[in-house]
Amino acid sequence: MLYEAERLERSPNEIAALNKLREVLVIQPANVHALAKCSELCSRIGTRQPNPADREAWFKPALIYASKAIAADPLHDGANVSMAMILGKSSLIKSGKEKLRDARRIRKLLETALQTNPNNYLAWHILGRWNHEISNVSAIQRAGASLFFGGVPEGTLKNAIMYLEKTRTLMPGFILNYISLANAYHSDGQVKKAINLLTMIQALPVNTEDDPKHKADAIRMIKDWE
Repeated sequence: MLYEAERLERSPNEIAALNKLREVLVIQPANVHALAKCSELCSRIGTRQPNPADREAWFKPALIYASKAIAADPLHDGANVSMAMILGKSSLIKSGKEKLRDARRIRKLLETALQTNPNNYLAWHILGRWNHEISNVSAIQRAGASLFFGGVPEGTLKNAIMYLEKTRTLMPGFILNYISLANAYHSDGQVKKAINLLTMIQALPVNTEDDPKHKADAIRMIKDWE
């Protein structure tokens, strides 16, 4: 059943994969892999919803599945990555202070995941995006975070690029990572390198339901940056 869920996800049919994983959980409610994948799929499906209420309807079970996965195995890399993913997506609609509070937890989750599995490409990808976002946090926001939450770990553009390049090494067909890496290089003033990455996307195979949109986004970004 797990292999079938993986095949359905690659087909790509995320709803069918999610339903198959839910069948696994009927038999094994504490199956940490199935719980983590259910969370990941709910996060991805929710992100595509144009209506905020519909997004929240997917993000809520994503958080529940991730919480159950960590409860089943606190050190499981997939469980920690799924929690980091849903916290990152949920924080998009939160206030600045709440985002910074979640940022500390996301960093800890990713560190745990990478201690368990140094080759978890999703953990490196999220950590790269985390560094890019945190590198843009203002001094005033950092001061507020120090006052209320004990500070925010440092995030740098250099580390963002390094971690996203690490992701590309581990998973060279991961289209979203190319876009994230291109954005990081663009922020660093390396526009030509950013455009080259976006151009490479068009030759990559579609592996997820989001990839056609990512390819279209890449074309739009190239036009904006040229």
